[in-house]
Amino acid sequence: MSRLGKLPIELPQGTQAKLESGFIIVKGPRGELRTKLHDLVKVEVGEKEIKLSITDMLSGKEKALWGLFRSLIKNMVVGVNEGYAKKLEINGVGYKAAVSGSKLTLNVGFSHPVIFDLPAGIKAEVQANNIAISGIDKQLVGETAAQIRKIRKPEPYKGKGIKYADEILRRKAGKTAGKGEK
Repeated sequence: MSRLGKLPIELPQGTQAKLESGFIIVKGPRGELRTKLHDLVKVEVGEKEIKLSITDMLSGKEKALWGLFRSLIKNMVVGVNEGYAKKLEINGVGYKAAVSGSKLTLNVGFSHPVIFDLPAGIKAEVQANNIAISGIDKQLVGETAAQIRKIRKPEPYKGKGIKYADEILRRKAGKTAGKGEK
């Protein structure tokens, strides 16, 4: 039995959930999210909570899907109420970022500025050498932050590049000139 799957998901005040032709739709103060449900998982939507169950306890796949969809729906409920955010840092001489509309412009040591188009539903804010990515979809926020980091990964010698704010880099020692006797 799934320990997570059997826990009900509480709906905060101002949040609504409904089932519609194989999809679950969650609406809240920040927006609306929807996800397709698997046939093996049953979802019951009440006024104050959402409960999940499965038909057959014998299959390991159903148990895994039970916990997975509980986590996905919980992330949707948290997203439409509070939202998600990732913070990135830019390190390097002359490295900078700017946001204009839905485009993020990065100057990170290439001969040209890199223009990154932000997906719909994602906001970016730049302050000094920090980039804050926010939105209501946890998967999309994380994927966008990973794509931005991939443009210029931090290198291990000087730490130049784009990294997560809470990421710890393993630094390497550089070359040392041989001072030994001949």
